[in-house]
Amino acid sequence: MHKIGARWVDRLGHLCACAALAMLPLVATAAEDDPWEGFNRPVFRFNDTLDTYALKPVAKGYQAVTPQFLEDGVHNVFGNIGDVGNLANNLLQGKVHDAGVDTGRLIFNTTFGVLGFFDVASKMGLQKNDEDFGQTLGAWGLGSGPYVVLPLLGPSNVRDAGAKIPDAYLGMYPYIDHVPTRNVTRAVDVVDTRASLLSAEKMIGGDKYIFIRNAYMQNREFRVKDGEVVDDF
Repeated sequence: MHKIGARWVDRLGHLCACAALAMLPLVATAAEDDPWEGFNRPVFRFNDTLDTYALKPVAKGYQAVTPQFLEDGVHNVFGNIGDVGNLANNLLQGKVHDAGVDTGRLIFNTTFGVLGFFDVASKMGLQKNDEDFGQTLGAWGLGSGPYVVLPLLGPSNVRDAGAKIPDAYLGMYPYIDHVPTRNVTRAVDVVDTRASLLSAEKMIGGDKYIFIRNAYMQNREFRVKDGEVVDDF
């Protein structure tokens, strides 16, 4: 019995060693993609604390007191403005068909949809695209660079962080001269975006930092390659 137990211990040791060796490429990949983890984690904790005690409660309150049709309408208005960026980046990537869809969405939602409050374009079969300048740079062949967590802005990478500047000029805020109006509009935009993510955060499990990092990196790769992602494992 002693010999049998020893053999099982030996086999278990071999299995653990094999598992550890199998995990080495994954660990190496994570270390390569996230070499600034020592900086990122404190920033992530700061953002998460701010979200937990400030932004998330406000988003829950907003969702609780706002009628669903109004919440959807506000979300649609910001989405309609976002179609300007989708159009510009589809043109920069040479996606003529998608740019045509973006143009149609802007025209129909801005007019028949009352400045985008109603998403009539989707009901007409003009489905919303999701493009930004980070994806455009990726389509042009620029690598993502290391993963980085930005204060207040959250998960990103070097390429996408720099791309936020031109993306900002495709939005409305640089063109709103009245400061109170700009600040209120931006605040509503932030709260609306956070409220739309409340249901999704239920899927988060394990190490929250790693879960969000991996989800962000996989999502960005998927979007840059338009869904044509090859699994290397």
